[in-house]
Amino acid sequence: MSRDLLTELLDRNDAHVASLDADAFADQRDGQRPPVVSVCCSDSRVSQEGMWAVDRPGFLFTAGNIGNRVSDRVDGERVLDGSVAYPLAYTGTEALAVVGHTGCGAVGAALSAVQTGDLPAEPGVRADVEDLVPIVEAGLDALREGDETDGGDSDETGGEGAVSVRNRLVEYNVHEQVAIALESETVANTDVYGFVYDFHGVYGNRDGAAYLVNVGGERDLDSLRDRVGPAYADRVATLL
Repeated sequence: MSRDLLTELLDRNDAHVASLDADAFADQRDGQRPPVVSVCCSDSRVSQEGMWAVDRPGFLFTAGNIGNRVSDRVDGERVLDGSVAYPLAYTGTEALAVVGHTGCGAVGAALSAVQTGDLPAEPGVRADVEDLVPIVEAGLDALREGDETDGGDSDETGGEGAVSVRNRLVEYNVHEQVAIALESETVANTDVYGFVYDFHGVYGNRDGAAYLVNVGGERDLDSLRDRVGPAYADRVATLL
């Protein structure tokens, strides 16, 4: 089985090579200036290049981790994650896109930890989920205060159109990650966008659509729709 998978990887790489124009790397070999860095959950169902239809090298700098977190801790201090900070500081990247997704397992694990006290056993996964726990706790408090939910139900994402506590917390986490990013001096001259990638029919009926929920900390739907214009007004939405 491992040999079959290995040859499949090489087959897929052959297909990638064949898809590239002869001059695909002509302007990229000696450096990069990607206009966007995207921070997305490292879920196999969520392709960063795929969701933005990136078909050429040099457009998108990608950073992925479970829970689409933008920060790390260095010597006890919370700092912008290196994979986010690098393109903003060194390659002239002008925009940061923080992308959560419906049915996020990391947010679900953090929700379960809040409710049961149990965290994943694997140390690396445990540390990543622990990082999300305070955000989930704050999100549950916000949902209770807003009378959106009693916060006591960890219902699964379910089928089409299911708006669960977890999916609301996915969006809440995007807002929090945007806020964390905006606290960094490295992001001072950067446009920061928050999206939720939907493949459960929660925000709309188009699988794979990215819905805008935040721009630079702004969450007002009318303001966001003004930013994108009438052609994309239906791609602005919220569960909160």
